[in-house]
Amino acid sequence: MRATADAAARPKLRGALPYDECAAYLFVGPLAIVLLAVAVFPILYSFYISLFSLKLTRPGRMPFVGLDNYVLVLSDPQFWQAVERTAFFSVVSVVAIALLALMAALLLNQDFPGRRALSAVLLVPWAIPYVANALMWKWIYDSNYGALNGLLYQLDFINSYMVWLGDSDKTLALIANAFVWKEVPLATILLLVGLKTIPADLTAAAKVDGANTLRRFFHITLPSLKSSFALVGVYETMMAIRHFDLFFVLTEGGPGDASHVVAWRIYVETFRNLSFGTGAAIAYVLALATLALAYAIIRALAQRI
Repeated sequence: MRATADAAARPKLRGALPYDECAAYLFVGPLAIVLLAVAVFPILYSFYISLFSLKLTRPGRMPFVGLDNYVLVLSDPQFWQAVERTAFFSVVSVVAIALLALMAALLLNQDFPGRRALSAVLLVPWAIPYVANALMWKWIYDSNYGALNGLLYQLDFINSYMVWLGDSDKTLALIANAFVWKEVPLATILLLVGLKTIPADLTAAAKVDGANTLRRFFHITLPSLKSSFALVGVYETMMAIRHFDLFFVLTEGGPGDASHVVAWRIYVETFRNLSFGTGAAIAYVLALATLALAYAIIRALAQRI
């Protein structure tokens, strides 16, 4: 009451903002300035660059080309091949993540000895940085001393050590395996949270009605996880489409062009060919495609949730 009276007693200037609103702007202002400097400005400037033919091999010349960089990108067969590889990598990765995370979440939702320890172990891949994760899998796949070759050789599945990352038919699947290993823990947590929201009374009533485990899974568990699956699908799809670290460390786009995905094309065009205009155009195409796909997934799933 006293604070309200004091606030009412303060003199108000014509056109002045209320005290609380001024304080809010004062606290939010520095954050807004930082975001403008490190996020908004680079995004707008990269779009500006994409409208010019900017090449570091041609200093001092930056002719305006408008949308020609975008036309060049969209008419390049190599770009569409990279799109196909990106789509394959994303679909395989997201499906595998969803299935493995669902199984892990169902297991951790049960009460058994060592559940907390298993939950802690599950978080280890998520805590490892992407570059460290890539280096670890590069050692595992190594053709001379890799753990994968050693394990398969000891179990008599192979007669000699194999060059895993040198096989263009296996490269994308092997990189997807490393990506899935890193992303499954987060997806498991999201699905586990969804499982915890299912009312126990609903499951108990289904048991009383004679529904077996399989029926309860398809008629109660899965429908209740629609929102969690939507979140997992959108997040992991965006991560897979834009992923770069594993491709850089494991294969550098090889062997040949077997792992040339769109994110790798951006790197090659920008930092190897030194064509910043074209690289920025590819980056914007990828960003717009990612936003459109995420919007489509959200709209499609929102109608069913």
